This record gives sequence, C-alpha cells and structure tokens, in this order.
Amino acid sequence: MTIRDVMNILEGNVLYGEDLLDHPVDTGCGSDLMSDVLAFVKEKTVLITGLINTHVVRTAEMLDITCIVFSRGKQPNEEILEMAEEAGIAVLSTRMTTYTACGELYKHGLPGTKEKTK
Repeated sequence: MTIRDVMNILEGNVLYGEDLLDHPVDTGCGSDLMSDVLAFVKEKTVLITGLINTHVVRTAEMLDITCIVFSRGKQPNEEILEMAEEAGIAVLSTRMTTYTACGELYKHGLPGTKEKTK
C-alpha cells in the first residue's frame, strides 16, 4: 500500500507531502499515546492520531514513520507542518475518527504490528 492509497481510503487531504504519495507503507498504528507508538511501531508505518502537537512529529521522526494522519478533521499548525517537511514525513487529515480510519485501512489490507504486550 502507498500513502496515496491511504489518502484515498481515508478520503483524506494532503497537508504536506504531495511528492511523497507514492512511498510505501507496511503497517498502520492508531494512538494518541506516543509512548505506545514508541513501544510498538516499526518503520514504514502510517500513524493515525487525534493528538496535535510537536511530539507526534518528533516520535514519527525517531521511528521512520512514513505518514501521519490527523483524525477527526484536525488541522496541525504551521510549526508541525514545517517539522514534518524537515523530516520528510507526509501529513494527511481525515474527517474519520481514529478508530474508523484504522478499521478502514485494516479492511483494505494494511496490517498492524505483530508485536503483543506481555
């Protein structure tokens, strides 16, 4: 699956990264807790979140996350978009809730992480 596929499935808007839409994504993650994202996410992941702050981009950058999708129609500020641009991370927005967005991506074949809690 590519970021373009994610955008189409989630009926999303590209906020940054038109030139990144053909990059692949291997897994998906939905979370507002960046500590959970740090614990379970691998590279080439799309992160769906309703959390709008710079910690989301910093976390995504550390983990080589390919794309951030802000759910519920949330719009990040210019600082967040600039950080994403510097890190080369695509940013989308969808009107779907985090739960629905994750379900749609899973239904269309994008798996989550295989890791389980102990």
